[in-house]
Parts: sequence; C-alpha cells; structure tokens
Amino acid sequence: MLFQKLVILFFAAHTPVVMELTQPQTTADRLQALIATSAQRLSIGKQVALSKWDSKIPVEDAPREAHVIAAAIQAGELRGLDQTFVATFFKAQIEANKLVQYSLLAEWYRLGNVPAHSSIDLSNAIRPELDQIQTALIAELADTKNIRAKASCPTELALAIGKYVAAHQADLSRLDAIALDRSLATTCNARR
Repeated sequence: MLFQKLVILFFAAHTPVVMELTQPQTTADRLQALIATSAQRLSIGKQVALSKWDSKIPVEDAPREAHVIAAAIQAGELRGLDQTFVATFFKAQIEANKLVQYSLLAEWYRLGNVPAHSSIDLSNAIRPELDQIQTALIAELADTKNIRAKASCPTELALAIGKYVAAHQADLSRLDAIALDRSLATTCNARR
C-alpha cells in the first residue's frame, strides 16, 4: 500500500499538468459557424453560374426557390424556428447567391468567355450540396437563437462578419464580402 502511494506521488510530481484555460466565447465567435456556412453556400454560386452559362438557363428559378424555402421552413419548425423568419432568412441567402451569379455572368459576358471548367451538374451535384448546407444553416440558426434575438445583434453580426472577412481576405473577393453581408442581412430578428 505504501509502495502504491509512493508510485502515485512520484508520477504526480513528475507528470506535467496541462491546465486548459478557455476563454468564454465572444458573440462574434459564436456566430462564426453560421457566417462560415453562409460563405460556403455563396462559394457554390460560381459553380451555379458556370452551370447556368453552359446550359443557357436563367439565374431566376422561382420553382426551385419556392422548394428551398418550403423545405427550410419545415426543417426550421422542427428546430423551433419561426416560419416567417426562416422564409426571410433563406430568401436573403438565395438573393445573395443570385447576386454572385448575376455579377459573374455579367463579367463573363464582358470578357466574352468563362473560366476553363469541366461540366457541372446543377441538379445532381450542386443542389444536394446546397441541401446539406441548408441543414447546417438551420442548425446554426437554432444554436444562435438567443444571440439573434438581442437588440445588439445587428452590431454584433456586422462585427462578426468583419472578423470573418478579415480572417479570410486572401480567399474572398469584394463581391464575396458584399454577398456575405447580403446573405446574412436578415439574421437578426430583434425589433429595432
């Protein structure tokens, strides 16, 4: 018994103790997952634009938009999110993605061509990816419900987006930053 105590004391004295000190997450930190997922959704806009260039279909797709919003509302209800809020949020997501598409298509028309790319299957490759992102956005909206209800949310969100853009400035164009602001413009549901 004494030997066991001595062994324990020896290891305790010679084993480095690593204390994990965690800082409480700031509001900007707690919003980063939502912002990053929205940015991920927007990054797919270039692929969508290329697909629409190749197939010569318009950016506007009202039936698809209605389907996306209806599915989001249904998923949001399961997470306790307000239907009107979810519809408004996903309309902003769609509008931001269309902003990216219209801007890129206009640039390509001015240049007379598009970047080299392989064929992109909008229905079977991109839309399922967008559906997965939608699921993640719903979860993040539910997780940030308390933050989004605060009167300080618009300011906190703007600061959080600024933090994200600054951290990813090498990967984000000015269009990306503008579209990100647009995609999250209705995130706060506090009445001002």
